[in-house]
Amino acid sequence: MRFLAVCTALAAATALTGCGRLADPAGGSRKVTLWLMKGSASEDFVTRFTADFEHRHPGVDLEVRTQEWTGIGDKVNAVLDGTSGEGADVIEVGNTQVAQYVEAGGLSELTLEGLREWGGKDWLKGLSDPGSVGGAQFGVPWYAANRVVIYNKDLFADAGLKNPPKTRQEWLQATQKLDKGDRQGIYLPGQNWYVLAGFIWDEGGELAVESAGQWVGALDDEKALAAMRFYKQLQALGDGPKDADEETPPQADVFARGRTAQIIAPPGQAAQIEAANPALKGKLGFFPIPGKTSDKPGAVFTGGSDLIIPERTRNRREAVDVITALVSEEWQTELARTMSYVPNKTTLAHVVEGNEGAAAMAPGAAQGRATPNSARWAEVEGKNPIKPYMTAVLTGQDPRQAARTASETISKVLSSDR
Repeated sequence: MRFLAVCTALAAATALTGCGRLADPAGGSRKVTLWLMKGSASEDFVTRFTADFEHRHPGVDLEVRTQEWTGIGDKVNAVLDGTSGEGADVIEVGNTQVAQYVEAGGLSELTLEGLREWGGKDWLKGLSDPGSVGGAQFGVPWYAANRVVIYNKDLFADAGLKNPPKTRQEWLQATQKLDKGDRQGIYLPGQNWYVLAGFIWDEGGELAVESAGQWVGALDDEKALAAMRFYKQLQALGDGPKDADEETPPQADVFARGRTAQIIAPPGQAAQIEAANPALKGKLGFFPIPGKTSDKPGAVFTGGSDLIIPERTRNRREAVDVITALVSEEWQTELARTMSYVPNKTTLAHVVEGNEGAAAMAPGAAQGRATPNSARWAEVEGKNPIKPYMTAVLTGQDPRQAARTASETISKVLSSDR
């Protein structure tokens, strides 16, 4: 609090924004501020990283501030446009948020550093692609997380299934065996559109495509329609609601009752399941979402975070040093093992071996994708025409017409002027 008060006074006196950009006028340590999102890293990780960074960079005082996801967009934009009372030199943002910050302006380009210092050629595309706009890199991949299949080992054994399926066809056949009596083969809510997105990418389709500077919804493409047909087949092998998503009710709670064989979720949900039903501890397994063929797993939506540097920072060199440390093999390994994440590079997938959940994520992450790289995609998710489209198909409406309606809404949102 004392530092914030000093910062406010200095800003008022000098009309400079960004406390993290000001060096001690007496020649002391230079303050560098890193914003991390709540839940992204443990307190122990932050403490150890800060101490190690300051030890290796004498004269730098690294301050890590934890931010809430709610309202973060406005806070980041205020830093970028210089109207914030707080400063930040490095900011963690959601990987799909980078495009909207680039459109607003105020991000520092990091293309050269990515190529020369951070091994950008090996980055996960689901993190690096949304961080790149117009061929320039603005977001630096930090960590990834994606969905896998969490399964009940006892129910698999009861059905005579010794190994997890590796292809879609094997998956359907296994799930049919599991879907008996009062047991659900899979709990798949009708509006889990992130799962559908993976199936669409597997088929070679897209949620939306860009042509001549205009985005157009693509759910009515034949490839996307084929993906929806597969989703319908799989969803029918359980009792998931056709008109709700995975949070209504929370699918972890449904699985915890012990009569559901599979759900599609980040592996971190296993902890929620075990907390709700301790009898399931040690009985949960994980496998990558199966692909169309056994040579590679299915495509998945890659969630996770990128790191950005505001253009207004006066500590760009030190900010680059912070990112260099965060994306190093040492700290990528620490973060992945501590938080059960997938590291930011395909070449580091081996560091999560031994963590069953994270290891199941890694193959999918290599096939991972992100949502269309439009600054307006967040508005699409706000309206989310994909969810009612899925419900329409699952309840027997004409798939092509429902897809066309949803695609038109996506096109309208992505092409509209603000």
